[in-house]
Amino acid sequence: MQTTKASIYDFPTYYDLVFGSDTAAEIQFLDKCFQRFVDGKVRRVFEPACGTGRLIYRMGRTQREGGGLEVGGIDLNEKAIAYCNRRLERARIKGRTFVGDMSDFTVKRPYDAAFNTINSFRHLQSEEAARGHLQSMATAVRPGGIYALGLHLSPTRGEATDHESWSARRGQLSINTYMWPIEKSAKNRREKFGIRFDVYKPTESFRIEDALELRSYTARQFQGLLDSVDALWELCQWYDFAYDADKPIKVSATTEDVVVILKRRT
Repeated sequence: MQTTKASIYDFPTYYDLVFGSDTAAEIQFLDKCFQRFVDGKVRRVFEPACGTGRLIYRMGRTQREGGGLEVGGIDLNEKAIAYCNRRLERARIKGRTFVGDMSDFTVKRPYDAAFNTINSFRHLQSEEAARGHLQSMATAVRPGGIYALGLHLSPTRGEATDHESWSARRGQLSINTYMWPIEKSAKNRREKFGIRFDVYKPTESFRIEDALELRSYTARQFQGLLDSVDALWELCQWYDFAYDADKPIKVSATTEDVVVILKRRT
Protein backbone atom coordinates (compact mmCIF):
# COMPACT_ATOMS: atom_id res chain seq x y z
CA MET A 1 0.00 0.00 0.00
CA GLN A 2 1.38 3.42 -0.97
CA THR A 3 2.09 5.59 2.08
CA THR A 4 1.93 9.38 2.22
CA LYS A 5 3.51 11.21 5.16
CA ALA A 6 1.21 14.16 5.78
CA SER A 7 -0.95 15.89 8.35
CA ILE A 8 -4.27 14.10 8.83
CA TYR A 9 -5.83 17.56 9.24
CA ASP A 10 -5.07 18.29 5.58
CA PHE A 11 -7.64 15.66 4.56
CA PRO A 12 -10.90 17.03 5.99
CA THR A 13 -13.22 14.57 4.23
CA TYR A 14 -11.33 11.59 5.68
CA TYR A 15 -10.86 13.24 9.07
CA ASP A 16 -14.57 13.99 9.35
CA LEU A 17 -15.47 10.37 8.61
CA VAL A 18 -12.85 8.86 10.95
CA PHE A 19 -13.88 10.93 13.97
CA GLY A 20 -17.60 11.07 13.21
CA SER A 21 -18.73 7.79 14.77
CA ASP A 22 -19.61 9.39 18.15
CA THR A 23 -21.17 12.54 16.70
CA ALA A 24 -24.80 11.66 17.50
CA ALA A 25 -23.94 10.67 21.07
CA GLU A 26 -21.82 13.80 21.57
CA ILE A 27 -24.60 16.11 20.35
CA GLN A 28 -27.21 14.42 22.52
CA PHE A 29 -24.87 14.68 25.52
CA LEU A 30 -24.10 18.35 24.86
CA ASP A 31 -27.79 19.21 24.43
CA LYS A 32 -28.53 17.72 27.84
CA CYS A 33 -25.62 19.61 29.40
CA PHE A 34 -26.86 22.85 27.83
CA GLN A 35 -30.29 22.29 29.38
CA ARG A 36 -28.89 21.28 32.76
CA PHE A 37 -26.07 23.75 33.34
CA VAL A 38 -26.50 26.87 31.17
CA ASP A 39 -28.30 29.87 32.64
CA GLY A 40 -30.88 30.88 30.05
CA LYS A 41 -31.26 29.69 26.47
CA VAL A 42 -28.52 28.47 24.15
CA ARG A 43 -28.75 30.27 20.82
CA ARG A 44 -25.05 30.52 19.94
CA VAL A 45 -22.39 27.78 20.27
CA PHE A 46 -18.62 27.84 19.76
CA GLU A 47 -16.01 25.14 19.17
CA PRO A 48 -12.28 25.82 19.60
CA ALA A 49 -10.11 23.47 17.51
CA CYS A 50 -13.24 22.85 15.45
CA GLY A 51 -11.43 21.21 12.54
CA THR A 52 -13.99 20.21 9.91
CA GLY A 53 -16.79 21.46 12.16
CA ARG A 54 -18.55 18.11 12.28
CA LEU A 55 -20.35 19.03 15.53
CA ILE A 56 -21.27 22.64 14.84
CA TYR A 57 -22.39 21.75 11.32
CA ARG A 58 -24.77 19.05 12.51
CA MET A 59 -26.01 21.15 15.41
CA GLY A 60 -26.74 24.06 13.10
CA ARG A 61 -28.38 21.87 10.48
CA THR A 62 -30.65 19.87 12.80
CA GLN A 63 -31.76 22.91 14.77
CA ARG A 64 -32.16 25.34 11.89
CA GLU A 65 -35.95 25.24 12.07
CA GLY A 66 -37.43 27.84 14.39
CA GLY A 67 -34.49 30.21 14.03
CA GLY A 68 -31.75 27.66 14.70
CA LEU A 69 -28.37 27.98 16.33
CA GLU A 70 -25.66 30.40 15.34
CA VAL A 71 -22.29 28.66 15.35
CA GLY A 72 -18.66 29.70 15.51
CA GLY A 73 -15.26 28.06 15.74
CA ILE A 74 -11.50 28.44 15.46
CA ASP A 75 -8.73 26.18 14.17
CA LEU A 76 -5.12 26.50 12.98
CA ASN A 77 -5.63 24.40 9.85
CA GLU A 78 -6.70 26.53 6.89
CA LYS A 79 -7.93 23.54 4.84
CA ALA A 80 -10.19 22.34 7.63
CA ILE A 81 -11.62 25.84 8.18
CA ALA A 82 -12.29 26.29 4.45
CA TYR A 83 -14.02 22.89 4.35
CA CYS A 84 -16.10 23.77 7.42
CA ASN A 85 -17.19 27.18 6.14
CA ARG A 86 -18.14 25.80 2.73
CA ARG A 87 -20.63 23.40 4.18
CA LEU A 88 -21.96 25.90 6.72
CA GLU A 89 -22.64 28.21 3.79
CA ARG A 90 -24.21 25.48 1.67
CA ALA A 91 -26.56 24.55 4.52
CA ARG A 92 -27.31 28.22 5.21
CA ILE A 93 -26.28 27.87 8.83
CA LYS A 94 -25.71 31.07 10.77
CA GLY A 95 -22.10 31.83 11.68
CA ARG A 96 -18.63 31.02 10.37
CA THR A 97 -15.31 29.69 11.66
CA PHE A 98 -11.89 31.33 11.40
CA VAL A 99 -8.19 30.48 11.45
CA GLY A 100 -6.49 31.29 14.72
CA ASP A 101 -4.54 30.11 17.76
CA MET A 102 -6.81 28.67 20.45
CA SER A 103 -4.35 29.74 23.18
CA ASP A 104 -4.83 33.44 22.38
CA PHE A 105 -7.90 34.72 20.54
CA THR A 106 -10.96 36.92 20.87
CA VAL A 107 -14.49 36.78 19.47
CA LYS A 108 -16.75 39.67 18.53
CA ARG A 109 -19.54 38.60 20.88
CA PRO A 110 -19.58 35.92 23.61
CA TYR A 111 -21.37 32.63 23.01
CA ASP A 112 -23.84 30.80 25.24
CA ALA A 113 -21.95 27.50 25.26
CA ALA A 114 -18.76 25.94 23.90
CA PHE A 115 -17.23 22.49 23.59
CA ASN A 116 -14.01 20.70 22.68
CA THR A 117 -14.61 16.99 23.09
CA ILE A 118 -11.89 14.93 21.40
CA ASN A 119 -8.55 15.71 23.02
CA SER A 120 -7.56 18.68 20.80
CA PHE A 121 -6.79 20.67 23.95
CA ARG A 122 -3.68 18.54 24.49
CA HIS A 123 -2.06 19.95 21.35
CA LEU A 124 -1.24 23.00 23.51
CA GLN A 125 2.34 22.30 24.50
CA SER A 126 2.80 24.36 27.68
CA GLU A 127 1.01 25.30 30.88
CA GLU A 128 1.06 28.91 29.72
CA ALA A 129 -0.69 28.03 26.45
CA ALA A 130 -3.25 25.86 28.25
CA ARG A 131 -4.04 28.61 30.74
CA GLY A 132 -4.18 31.13 27.90
CA HIS A 133 -6.76 28.93 26.21
CA LEU A 134 -9.00 28.81 29.28
CA GLN A 135 -8.62 32.56 29.71
CA SER A 136 -9.49 33.17 26.05
CA MET A 137 -12.47 30.86 26.39
CA ALA A 138 -13.64 32.92 29.36
CA THR A 139 -13.99 35.88 27.00
CA ALA A 140 -15.65 33.69 24.35
CA VAL A 141 -18.38 32.36 26.68
CA ARG A 142 -20.85 34.64 28.44
CA PRO A 143 -21.36 34.53 32.23
CA GLY A 144 -23.69 31.65 33.03
CA GLY A 145 -22.62 29.77 29.89
CA ILE A 146 -20.61 26.54 29.86
CA TYR A 147 -17.55 24.98 28.27
CA ALA A 148 -17.44 21.16 27.87
CA LEU A 149 -13.79 20.12 27.61
CA GLY A 150 -12.82 16.51 26.89
CA LEU A 151 -9.38 14.91 27.04
CA HIS A 152 -7.43 11.76 27.88
CA LEU A 153 -5.68 11.74 31.25
CA SER A 154 -2.57 9.74 32.07
CA PRO A 155 -3.47 7.29 34.85
CA THR A 156 -1.05 7.09 37.76
CA ARG A 157 -2.31 3.66 38.76
CA GLY A 158 -2.90 0.79 36.35
CA GLU A 159 -1.93 0.59 32.69
CA ALA A 160 -2.84 3.23 30.13
CA THR A 161 -4.75 2.35 26.97
CA ASP A 162 -2.13 3.37 24.43
CA HIS A 163 -3.16 1.54 21.26
CA GLU A 164 -6.43 2.27 19.49
CA SER A 165 -7.95 1.08 16.23
CA TRP A 166 -11.34 1.57 14.62
CA SER A 167 -13.04 1.61 11.24
CA ALA A 168 -15.45 3.98 9.52
CA ARG A 169 -17.41 3.72 6.31
CA ARG A 170 -19.52 6.05 4.17
CA GLY A 171 -20.84 4.73 0.87
CA GLN A 172 -17.93 3.25 -1.08
CA LEU A 173 -15.29 4.96 1.09
CA SER A 174 -13.91 3.06 4.07
CA ILE A 175 -11.04 3.98 6.41
CA ASN A 176 -9.24 1.88 9.00
CA THR A 177 -7.50 3.99 11.65
CA TYR A 178 -4.74 2.95 14.01
CA MET A 179 -2.96 4.93 16.76
CA TRP A 180 0.13 3.82 18.66
CA PRO A 181 2.64 5.41 21.08
CA ILE A 182 6.02 6.45 19.70
CA GLU A 183 7.49 8.24 22.71
CA LYS A 184 6.24 9.14 26.18
CA SER A 185 7.90 11.25 28.87
CA ALA A 186 6.06 11.82 32.14
CA LYS A 187 8.87 14.14 33.26
CA ASN A 188 8.61 16.46 30.25
CA ARG A 189 4.86 15.83 29.90
CA ARG A 190 5.26 15.01 26.23
CA GLU A 191 3.60 12.19 24.32
CA LYS A 192 4.11 11.39 20.66
CA PHE A 193 1.65 9.12 18.89
CA GLY A 194 1.65 7.71 15.39
CA ILE A 195 -1.65 7.72 13.54
CA ARG A 196 -2.50 6.31 10.16
CA PHE A 197 -5.52 6.23 7.88
CA ASP A 198 -5.76 3.22 5.57
CA VAL A 199 -8.11 4.54 2.90
CA TYR A 200 -10.06 2.20 0.63
CA LYS A 201 -11.96 3.33 -2.46
CA PRO A 202 -13.41 1.25 -5.30
CA THR A 203 -10.46 2.02 -7.61
CA GLU A 204 -7.57 2.63 -5.20
CA SER A 205 -6.22 2.22 -1.69
CA PHE A 206 -3.51 4.15 0.13
CA ARG A 207 -2.19 5.07 3.57
CA ILE A 208 -1.81 8.49 5.22
CA GLU A 209 0.59 8.50 8.16
CA ASP A 210 1.16 11.29 10.68
CA ALA A 211 2.55 11.87 14.17
CA LEU A 212 0.74 13.78 16.91
CA GLU A 213 2.62 15.54 19.71
CA LEU A 214 0.50 16.04 22.82
CA ARG A 215 0.95 17.38 26.35
CA SER A 216 0.12 14.86 29.08
CA TYR A 217 -2.02 15.44 32.16
CA THR A 218 -2.50 13.33 35.24
CA ALA A 219 -5.74 13.94 37.14
CA ARG A 220 -3.82 16.03 39.67
CA GLN A 221 -2.06 18.11 37.00
CA PHE A 222 -5.30 18.84 35.18
CA GLN A 223 -7.04 19.77 38.42
CA GLY A 224 -4.15 22.13 39.19
CA LEU A 225 -4.67 23.85 35.85
CA LEU A 226 -8.39 24.25 36.55
CA ASP A 227 -7.61 25.63 40.00
CA SER A 228 -5.43 28.32 38.40
CA VAL A 229 -8.47 29.72 36.54
CA ASP A 230 -10.99 29.18 39.33
CA ALA A 231 -11.83 32.89 39.36
CA LEU A 232 -13.16 32.50 35.81
CA TRP A 233 -14.65 29.01 35.74
CA GLU A 234 -16.78 26.98 38.15
CA LEU A 235 -16.37 23.21 37.86
CA CYS A 236 -19.87 21.74 37.55
CA GLN A 237 -19.42 18.06 36.77
CA TRP A 238 -17.18 15.29 35.43
CA TYR A 239 -18.20 12.77 32.76
CA ASP A 240 -16.37 10.22 30.59
CA PHE A 241 -16.36 9.42 26.88
CA ALA A 242 -19.54 7.32 27.22
CA TYR A 243 -21.30 10.70 26.85
CA ASP A 244 -24.05 9.83 29.33
CA ALA A 245 -25.24 13.06 30.94
CA ASP A 246 -27.13 11.06 33.58
CA LYS A 247 -23.99 9.26 34.78
CA PRO A 248 -21.33 11.63 36.12
CA ILE A 249 -18.05 10.11 37.25
CA LYS A 250 -15.61 10.56 40.11
CA VAL A 251 -12.07 11.16 38.85
CA SER A 252 -9.42 8.90 40.35
CA ALA A 253 -5.83 7.79 39.72
CA THR A 254 -7.07 5.20 37.19
CA THR A 255 -9.29 7.56 35.17
CA GLU A 256 -8.31 8.03 31.52
CA ASP A 257 -11.18 9.75 29.66
CA VAL A 258 -12.88 12.85 31.05
CA VAL A 259 -15.26 15.56 29.93
CA VAL A 260 -15.36 18.39 32.43
CA ILE A 261 -18.24 20.87 32.44
CA LEU A 262 -17.01 24.37 33.29
CA LYS A 263 -19.42 27.23 33.92
CA ARG A 264 -18.42 30.83 33.31
CA ARG A 265 -18.63 32.67 36.59
CA THR A 266 -20.86 35.75 36.79
